Amino acid sequence: MSEGSKQADSLHRFLLEGQPVRGELVRLDNSWQAALEHRDYPAPVRELLGQAMAAASLLASTLKFDGAMTLQVQGDGPVNLLVVQCTSELVIRGTAQVQEAPSAGASFREMLGDGTMAITIEQKGQSERYQGIVPMEGENLAACLEAYFERSEQLPTRLWLSADADAASGLLLQIVPGEDLSGDDWNRAVMLADTVKDEELRQLPVMHLLHRLYHEDDVRLFDASPVSFRCSCSREKIADVLRRLGQEEVDDILKEQGQVEVGCDFCGRQYHFDRVDAAGLFAEVGRSQGSPTRH
Repeated sequence: MSEGSKQADSLHRFLLEGQPVRGELVRLDNSWQAALEHRDYPAPVRELLGQAMAAASLLASTLKFDGAMTLQVQGDGPVNLLVVQCTSELVIRGTAQVQEAPSAGASFREMLGDGTMAITIEQKGQSERYQGIVPMEGENLAACLEAYFERSEQLPTRLWLSADADAASGLLLQIVPGEDLSGDDWNRAVMLADTVKDEELRQLPVMHLLHRLYHEDDVRLFDASPVSFRCSCSREKIADVLRRLGQEEVDDILKEQGQVEVGCDFCGRQYHFDRVDAAGLFAEVGRSQGSPTRH
């Protein structure tokens, strides 16, 4: 990939050589568009969800796990729930639950109000899960996540997040665990990162952005890791949900609405089942139960 490319849908780790500072940059383009394909969020909600998806990618990359990490923000505002999941392979999906459309240009607090933030880690093959829950502290998502790290990880961490209709991006800086913090390297690295503009974060090629911020430093940039959007929903899984709901309730919905329509909370894809589809669902149940064997 050429140095001039934006290196879309990828996460880039870097180190400031000789300093106790590590960082990550994430760019979501096609993956962000795929997440929005079946959604029509109000602009402030869309931008907030994009920031959350960029943040989840960054967080998942800093944590050691093999499974899935879920970032959940729950509040008492017009947007009462924000959920983003990112796997250890950097496969992401996310959703926002909107009670009423927030006003144009609504702030983070105006959208979510007061509430809590939770980060949950589920390891493959393990029934137990780790969950950290903290009050929402901060005037934006980045500040809330910084407070989470301060409380839960005791690890100085700073984030810069940006999203629009086309792309979502994020920058994370973190102290390298166990390094000497007596110098001023951390404060200087944060001060320089604070000069980044939203458009630069979303649009500048990674090498150009790092050079813009840290041209006086020796920056070691590691190979990029791909990030992708994928939802685990399917028609077969929705069919299983309807079977569990029961034939009587499905028949009632068909009588009232003519079809059963089920939407995936994460990707927004709609699944439709008419009377013929429903009859097939429960005929399959009958066949799977089998019939008495004659001897």
